[in-house]
Amino acid sequence: MLAVHQISSELSVLHIPAICTWNISLESTLLDLPLYNCQIELTQQAKEVAQAFEENSMLPGVMLTNMGTFVGIISRRQFFEKVNRRYGLEMFFKRPIEVLYRFSRQELLVLPSSKLIVEAAQESLYRPAELVYEPVVVEVAPHTYRLLDVHQLMVAQSIIHQLTNKLLHEQTQAKLIQTEKMASLGRIVAGVAHEIRNPLNCIWGNLTFLLSYFENLLQLMSVYEAEYPEPCPRIDALKEEIEFDFLQEDLPVTLEGTKWGASQLLKIVNGLHHFSHMDETKPVDIDIHECVEITMLILKNRFKNGIEVVRKYGELPLVNGYSGQLSQVLLNLLVNALDALTEYAADRELDTECADNWQPQIQITTKVVETAEGKWAAIAIADNGPGVTPENQQHIFDTFFTTKPAGKGSGMGLAISHQIITEKHGGKLKLRSQPGQHTEFEILLPIVGKT
Repeated sequence: MLAVHQISSELSVLHIPAICTWNISLESTLLDLPLYNCQIELTQQAKEVAQAFEENSMLPGVMLTNMGTFVGIISRRQFFEKVNRRYGLEMFFKRPIEVLYRFSRQELLVLPSSKLIVEAAQESLYRPAELVYEPVVVEVAPHTYRLLDVHQLMVAQSIIHQLTNKLLHEQTQAKLIQTEKMASLGRIVAGVAHEIRNPLNCIWGNLTFLLSYFENLLQLMSVYEAEYPEPCPRIDALKEEIEFDFLQEDLPVTLEGTKWGASQLLKIVNGLHHFSHMDETKPVDIDIHECVEITMLILKNRFKNGIEVVRKYGELPLVNGYSGQLSQVLLNLLVNALDALTEYAADRELDTECADNWQPQIQITTKVVETAEGKWAAIAIADNGPGVTPENQQHIFDTFFTTKPAGKGSGMGLAISHQIITEKHGGKLKLRSQPGQHTEFEILLPIVGKT
């Protein structure tokens, strides 16, 4: 039989840290909490249990064993409730603890030590009212148990609740900052685009006149040569000096090239102005293909390393929505695809075993799809990059979740895109991915009252 002083010795080595020193995080488990180990054989007397409780005021209960095998517990509350009843001392105090255990046996809550604190607290509170304050049995190893005080479990759960609120506050603040940053950027881009567009329109208009003036001058030269066919040494020398024949052929080409460059610049400026409309208050009819092309134009310099773009456009009606916000979603999805392909291409170059003819490709597909919920305009952006693991797919739209290295991704792009599509447009944003093969994001926008 284990003597009382041996129980006391075992309890004396238990160190229960102060609550303020607990290393609690959102992912903390029961193993991070103070666990009690006080084992008493069923054959020992109840007074020895009383002495154990007296010597350790924090002890929530004792574990009862039968020849070293765990059989159950008696909590501090149960023990004193039974002993303090009328004739309780005479009935239990000098008898084996097994007698008292038979009268107070209750259903145990046994949890693994790997159980998250928040989940354990929830299961503890779901017990019947008479058991809510009973200790929780924690299995720290196969057939090895410890006791957890419910009060300490609830304190830990409260700490985690505070940490969660703090994290949510920080995330909300970060999201507000990011939203304000995007709004400010949109206003700046809109202002710059407006300032550039005015002189650019002037250049574009004057180029048209220049081409017309040049054609008129050539006609005049032809008339002069027809009316005065006699050679003039001075004129001939000047023609040779300025390479008139080459100038006559090259200047129209140069002017046409300048006009084309101005038209492209005008498209980019108009695209930036279109993209900057983040503060639209009313939805308008949007040409999805125009949105895609404008976004592609803005990202033109990013399409490097032989990345091929395949367009498979179907017939789409105009969709009611916010053009600037939809452009932001398309930009986020295309940038993600470009980043994935660029990184994948670099990894394949380092891998000497990759000897196939893989070609980086982004495919943009549009079509009308019909489901039980109605008709949708579907825009799919797919790449043949490394894909997304099943674990990451579960969190892909979570705020601040990113697989990019520190400093290269905020974890906001896809979360904001999902919010824009689902909340602002009543649509859906889906992910389909096969690791090592492809990734596809599909946008579904409702088609209302359109055929």
